[in-house]
Amino acid sequence: MSIDISSNIKYLDLDFYIENKLLLNNIDTIEKLWKLSRNNLKELKFSDSEINNIIIKLQINRIRLNKIINNNNKIK
Repeated sequence: MSIDISSNIKYLDLDFYIENKLLLNNIDTIEKLWKLSRNNLKELKFSDSEINNIIIKLQINRIRLNKIINNNNKIK
């Protein structure tokens, strides 16, 4: 299954607090989130627990932070 990285972060079903924190930092799509590293998230004041929660939600959807995508903006 391929996931369109332009999808809204709501697709990930993150905890309400984490989702709002992302939105406050103008991270509203999976693509914007996907491009971030753990250090970027820490700079945005996310706790280790919150970062781990984000990573788990991405992995459930077969996405890894900073993974290479194909030309169709799909993550495989």
